Amino acid sequence: MTRLSVEMLAADSVEPITSAGHAQLGIAVLAGIAVIVLLITQFKLHAFLALTIGSLALGAFAGAPLDKAIASFTTGLGATVAGVGVLIALGAILGRLLADSGGADRIVDTILARAGGRSMPWAMVLIASVIGLPLFFEVGVVLLIPVVLMVAKRGNYSLMRIGIPALAGLSVMHGLVPPHPGPLVAIDAVDANLGVTLALGVLVAVPTVIIAGPVFSRFAARWVDVPAPDRMIPQRPSEDLERRPGFGITLVTILLPVVMMLAKALVDIVVDDPEDTVQRVFDVVGSPLIALLTAVVVGMFTLGRAAGFTKDRLSSTVEKSLAPIAGILLIVGAGGGFKQTLIDSGVGRMILEISEDWSIPALLLAWLIAVAIRLATGSATVATISAAGLVAPLAADMSTTHTALLVLAIGAGSLFFSHVNDAGFWLVKEYFGLSVGQNIKTWSVMETVVSVVAGGLVLLLSLVI
Repeated sequence: MTRLSVEMLAADSVEPITSAGHAQLGIAVLAGIAVIVLLITQFKLHAFLALTIGSLALGAFAGAPLDKAIASFTTGLGATVAGVGVLIALGAILGRLLADSGGADRIVDTILARAGGRSMPWAMVLIASVIGLPLFFEVGVVLLIPVVLMVAKRGNYSLMRIGIPALAGLSVMHGLVPPHPGPLVAIDAVDANLGVTLALGVLVAVPTVIIAGPVFSRFAARWVDVPAPDRMIPQRPSEDLERRPGFGITLVTILLPVVMMLAKALVDIVVDDPEDTVQRVFDVVGSPLIALLTAVVVGMFTLGRAAGFTKDRLSSTVEKSLAPIAGILLIVGAGGGFKQTLIDSGVGRMILEISEDWSIPALLLAWLIAVAIRLATGSATVATISAAGLVAPLAADMSTTHTALLVLAIGAGSLFFSHVNDAGFWLVKEYFGLSVGQNIKTWSVMETVVSVVAGGLVLLLSLVI
């Protein structure tokens, strides 16, 4: 089951673990988040333990039975590790193969040679946008961050100057541009036209990614000036290699999972019949697990064997790739557990009930509802599904273009201010070696810039079109 389907299941079918009133539930959410931040920043507790304790505190403050709070946390942790953890592990193996074989060196040296100086952030945002189109955000991070870290280290660039544009490219694709799964869910919910939404999505995405990426990265680099963490940087291969894979075959290996997932997305659009044999085949071939697993197996030949690796050397490379990500897996999983505790406590439904009485324009209402659910649950997908379901009746009297803009407003709101209840927050923090405060100043603010700029552009387009 994919992360999308897991979160849809969580959003639609899980019974609340408590029937607390709105005021008590709101206080419980704030208290749970405060506990996590306090334990990490003041008591220097490991993020995995802080998230676990914070989740139980949230349940206690909300008046939920302890056994149900524990069940929600473990369910969310398991679903997150099942959906994301395996992908992180496969991505780590592929990254280690790239590094040890010399393939990553080929990629980085070529990027540094072709795009130096001021053009580097623009090159990174372009690469991330293209690669991120068919991928879940976490998969894109796993594929791109090792290259980002190597470029920053080798080219002596500020990590934020290079990393923020790459993250912005991935995030904008995640929220605004079909055939990414998030926008597709909203398109289906409000019965929008896919082609019009895609065209307007690209129109909104381009200026958004420029402002949130290369432009904002200038400020982020001033606020947080940190080097690329050595523990996460793929090391240069030893000089005893007989040969190294070429740039072309290395690039093909990296892009293979992207192409497989994009092919699935295109078949889903063209065929649009779950019972069709072709679509069922591509649903398997293009699933993130199969796509990354295929890339790893292919990489053992195109990278490992091409560099003269023996079977023992390949086995050693795979084994060494998994040790550094153990902490990341636990933290990301615990972040998913905290998110599920929030969802099961009824926070999403509370936001929907409160928003029913708001009397504001439909596009702004859609954005605000998505923002509120995103802040409360930490899930962009849950925010998209819930907001789309609530505002769907408003789309009945809208034109084709405004229905498409409604989808984009929801997508923009779903990206607002990622913080401690978002598994992606911890993924970026650990990969970049940042503190919680540094991550908020950079990643969280970048997400807010994406959301506000995209939301503003959607409202402007609604006045023009």
